[in-house]
Amino acid sequence: MTPNFDYFVVLAAMRTGSNLLEANLNALDGVTCHGEAFNPHFIGRLKSDSLLDISLEDRDSDPQRLIGAIKSAPGALNGFRFFQGHDPRVLEPVLSDPRCAKIILTRNPLDSYISLKIARETKQWQLKNIKRRRDARIEFDPKEFESYLDQQQGFQLTILHQLQDTGQTGFYIAYDDLNRLDALNGLAAWLGITARLTAIDDTLKPQNPDPTLSKVTNPDQTEGALARIDSFNLHRTPNFEPRRGPAVGNYVIAPKTPLMYLPVRCGIEGLVAQWLADLDGVGTDKLITNQNRKQTRRWMQAHPEHRKFTVLRHPLARAHSAFCSYILSTEPGAYLKIRNVLRNRFKIPIPGQLRGDNYSRDQHHEAFSAFLTFLRQNLSGQTPVRVDGVWCSQSQVIEGITAFAQPDFILREDEIATALPNLGRQMGQVTAPSPGLSAADMPFALSEVYDDALETLAAEAYQRDYLQFGFGGWKPLTPAE
Repeated sequence: MTPNFDYFVVLAAMRTGSNLLEANLNALDGVTCHGEAFNPHFIGRLKSDSLLDISLEDRDSDPQRLIGAIKSAPGALNGFRFFQGHDPRVLEPVLSDPRCAKIILTRNPLDSYISLKIARETKQWQLKNIKRRRDARIEFDPKEFESYLDQQQGFQLTILHQLQDTGQTGFYIAYDDLNRLDALNGLAAWLGITARLTAIDDTLKPQNPDPTLSKVTNPDQTEGALARIDSFNLHRTPNFEPRRGPAVGNYVIAPKTPLMYLPVRCGIEGLVAQWLADLDGVGTDKLITNQNRKQTRRWMQAHPEHRKFTVLRHPLARAHSAFCSYILSTEPGAYLKIRNVLRNRFKIPIPGQLRGDNYSRDQHHEAFSAFLTFLRQNLSGQTPVRVDGVWCSQSQVIEGITAFAQPDFILREDEIATALPNLGRQMGQVTAPSPGLSAADMPFALSEVYDDALETLAAEAYQRDYLQFGFGGWKPLTPAE
């Protein structure tokens, strides 16, 4: 298959994710992005003085010579990144050339402005090892930001108008799209490349994944200065988690009552499944599960008055169950490989083998605190460890569920003692039973170690869940509830 273009240019600004985009382009067989080929201070890469046998001096005397070398370089398709401060003699001829593919990378300008100031403060422009991350908060300067915004908007208008005037179109891709495999493969298809990515490059880590206002020293002034602008979504919580599928095979259906349970892995799936079985007076082996999408749709069509529900758990309680069952434990089913990584590389202080006499309550508090810190990094895409379904954010699970079917009810663990019997009665089961309580975590219950510090760490790791579902402080459940 012949590419649709002779070469490509990535039109972007600093701190928009262009390094990550370049890494993924270079992961496509036959595609090469040659970096910042027209940066006035270097050629292609930092401290480089030649590219494709073209010296820095030769490029500066005749930039078209380097464009020609890029077009004819080995491989299916070659290109480069171009920022507003690069050689201005290059932009007009490149934009006017219909044989040049224009990949236009954008990012919320407030995010890129703050990221740029942090990078200048920390002198850290890329992050590959989270242990080497340098943290800083910067002062937001309203006048400086307005100038920055004007420059970025002017650059984008130049691109837009030139493409309109020459009857061309570019491929627009946003910073948040760089975590979408389908978007990157769609770019490959648009370029006319046969190769496809099977995974997103994870070498580079997000450097500043926290909410916007937490990265500035003057959040009130920042918010006030931007109050008249409604396009920056200041209170958005960044989401770097991988998208999750609906996991239809885990859905649980009562054999008689038309109720379908859409589980969020959180430690109470068995409790809710047992309630469904008790509702119909059968054993759990009679529940309908392990169905594919086609079978599940057929059941939904055959039961037009069915109801679907899911149950959320407080993020702190859910994280504690995940830690005890999958990380602290060495029993079958635990994540032993991840356990070793967390012990050895992330220094989470848990013993190699758990015994009753080698792990105290204070140690448990310290280890669980370290795990919550790891979760914050993991959910922000800053670790090599997978984001597992037992500790991923529940908001991400719900998004996956709704891609297949909208739940009629999103319940919370602290309300199912009354909500599930009410739901059973709505479905015609007059004597609907009450569910039991989830089993206490081992070797220590959350109530034995809970304090405000743990709540704060959980809120930092699961900002989206606290915001989306209105979770407050955790409190232990009692049978009366």
